[in-house]
Amino acid sequence: MENRMTDGDKQTTLHVTGMSCAACACRIEKGLNRIDGVTQANVNLALEQASISYDPKQVDIPDFRNKIASLGFGTVSEEANLNVTGMTCAACATRIEKGLNRMPGVTGATVNLAMETAHVEYTAGSITVGDLVSRIEQLGYGAIPQSADDHIADVRNKDIQRKKWKWIVSAILSFPLLWAMVAHFSFTSWIYVPGLFLNPWFQLVLTTPIQFIIGWQFYVGAYKALRNGSSNMDVLVALGTSAAYFYSLYLTLRPSAVMEDMGGMTGTGVMTMPELYYETSAVLITLILVGKWFEAVAKGRSSEAIKSLMSLQATTARVVRDGQELDVPIEQVRVKDIFIVRPGEKIPVDGMVVDGRSAVDESMLSGESLPVEKEAGSPVTGATLNKNGVLRIQAERVGSDTALARIIKVVEDAQNSKAPIQRIADQISGIFVPIVVAVAVMTFLVWFFLVTPSDFAGSLEKMIAVLVIACPCALGLATPTSIMAGSGRAAEYGILFKGGEHLEMTRSINAVVLDKTGTVTNGKPVLTDVVVKEGSLAETDLLRWLGAAEKSSEHPLAEAIVKGIVERGIELVEPTDFENIPGYGVKAHVEGKQVLAGTRRLMSREGIAIADSAELHMNELENAGKTAMLVAVDGAYVGLVAVADTIKETSREAVARLRAMNIEVIMITGDNERTARAVAAEAGIERVLAEVLPEGKAEEVKRLQEQGLIVAMVGDGINDAPALATADIGMAMGTGTDVAMEAADITLMRGNLNSIPDAIEMSRRTMTNIRQNLFWALGYNVIGIPIAALGFLAPWLAGAAMAFSSVSVVLNALRLQRVKL
Repeated sequence: MENRMTDGDKQTTLHVTGMSCAACACRIEKGLNRIDGVTQANVNLALEQASISYDPKQVDIPDFRNKIASLGFGTVSEEANLNVTGMTCAACATRIEKGLNRMPGVTGATVNLAMETAHVEYTAGSITVGDLVSRIEQLGYGAIPQSADDHIADVRNKDIQRKKWKWIVSAILSFPLLWAMVAHFSFTSWIYVPGLFLNPWFQLVLTTPIQFIIGWQFYVGAYKALRNGSSNMDVLVALGTSAAYFYSLYLTLRPSAVMEDMGGMTGTGVMTMPELYYETSAVLITLILVGKWFEAVAKGRSSEAIKSLMSLQATTARVVRDGQELDVPIEQVRVKDIFIVRPGEKIPVDGMVVDGRSAVDESMLSGESLPVEKEAGSPVTGATLNKNGVLRIQAERVGSDTALARIIKVVEDAQNSKAPIQRIADQISGIFVPIVVAVAVMTFLVWFFLVTPSDFAGSLEKMIAVLVIACPCALGLATPTSIMAGSGRAAEYGILFKGGEHLEMTRSINAVVLDKTGTVTNGKPVLTDVVVKEGSLAETDLLRWLGAAEKSSEHPLAEAIVKGIVERGIELVEPTDFENIPGYGVKAHVEGKQVLAGTRRLMSREGIAIADSAELHMNELENAGKTAMLVAVDGAYVGLVAVADTIKETSREAVARLRAMNIEVIMITGDNERTARAVAAEAGIERVLAEVLPEGKAEEVKRLQEQGLIVAMVGDGINDAPALATADIGMAMGTGTDVAMEAADITLMRGNLNSIPDAIEMSRRTMTNIRQNLFWALGYNVIGIPIAALGFLAPWLAGAAMAFSSVSVVLNALRLQRVKL
């Protein structure tokens, strides 16, 4: 479906109950997309979620709930319980209740004055517990969230337990019928079967509760589907089992079906009844329920990535308020709050260190095992671990704005989105059931009139087998379970796909364009070389005077020089008469000496002669991609220094991996050709696009696309955003700007170029997994339907195969959660 989203659109996610196959998901999706004001709706069968983008001026969440209900399905709300403070009378409770009920996304709120609590039902994705707390505080009261288990998880667990007990009870009732069925086979005639088990009335008593109590869900689902002009798995199951049950009931009620003598009850008499199919109906329903239970358990495992990400977050924060330290739930932390983090504790939200010094383990974001030093002015990220010092931090981003919350949101959106390949499966499942019903009817007619004339029972059995083997459950699960598992596993490696379509497209990339600064290189120049003129002065004196002269400059190269000198343990004094000469360099007086540092033009302007050896050194350094600066003291040349933006340790390895995958690697930069080629050579990149202006990067990407290449652009800066948006796949380094990450399709949180081949590898493995799933799902049907139609497949075996197909597809998808990159 074409994306019609606009800037004014809102998004929400509803948990949907009652879906049994891909046809159900398709029906809900079509129904939601037909609502005026809905710009895009995706329904994920595996997650049991509907993700909806809509115009709030035209439509709202209750409309979606009503539509889903009219289609025969249900929705689940989140629940929050809050302890409310400050209420004095019933009017206070009423005021809070009304205020909460008016909030968009709240489906119901009740406030209990006596217990001083508020119970709120709300739609997940449209509002948070923090929003509820803020609303109550705006009304002049206080609120503290009560600790409670996640409601959606609770609903899912109850559903799994319900499915478990259904199949257990069904299996107990079906066991005597299955035992009796053994008597049908000549090779098992040696097994003793109690006569009671062969009694048609006894079989009727056992089968009826399975058919109409335990299996009632299939009738309800079939009715709702047919009422809305569509068909699904429930239609096939209801038709197949009903045919078996009612035909057997008809034979039971016929006089000829009654036992000639009661000796049959003990196994000593002879039964003159025809062959019955009660066991077909009962065993079929049992097998389908077993499959549904296995499927629900496996589907629960497929969202482990989200759960593991959520578990990284701290649950409380030690906030300083009115001079006191208070432990409060993380939902109550506000922007500008000061909070304290002691050694061994997780940082609760994103913020800035205002006091203290420590090392912070940021491996959950960067993948780097070495802790990062933090001091006043250093940014910190929520969910990272404080190692050895006490930090006072000011909160800057809380709730859904934190880095971890945004990561979780991206993963959730990816799991809710649809890859193009899934839409093919949806189209197939939409027409699949009517075709299967037609094939089943044709099978019955051919057998009844041509193959075995007048053998109604045998023809019916073939028809039931066709109906049951063809249930399209596996087809609906084939793609979403793989997308969930693949995107979740990628997130554990710091690779965030924004949607299923990007996960699918990434596998086709055959050209990767790398921005130089901050992507191939570290983005921070460092002091690399110091060359002192022989016989002039000591290196420490040159560096001390140069550092003092550059200390007052704001130029990035000056900062790199000063930092490099300080790291060598040299103390810097304050300069006098500092002068910044744009385009040339700097001039300053240090300890009574006049110090000049800058370009050849500066030396020429000041009449300072440069030795031939110095010119040779400069050319060598510049050919290596470094920026060289000449230094003169009291009018005489004394040496030179070089600064370079060094390549990342992983760049060369990542480029080699990409080339081994037959992907062309291109570096793009605004730097001059000589510097660019030097950096590219060091990284192992052969093709370079140099001296490209920021606005020209997108044009270069277009030219590559016109050559037939499928291009991934990798960058980290604001100036890379147009190119990231233009490329077939935009990849933003997570260490870069928010603008770049917003424009990109994939965010590489670790800032490591190895994440690029990792992302491509994960995409390829996920798409291979999807193709395997679709092969299994369609293969069962393509192979199974003809076998069933030809009479080589008993209905109960067809039911077992159908149940196994769904479970095998989900388990195959879950293999992606063990992928090592």
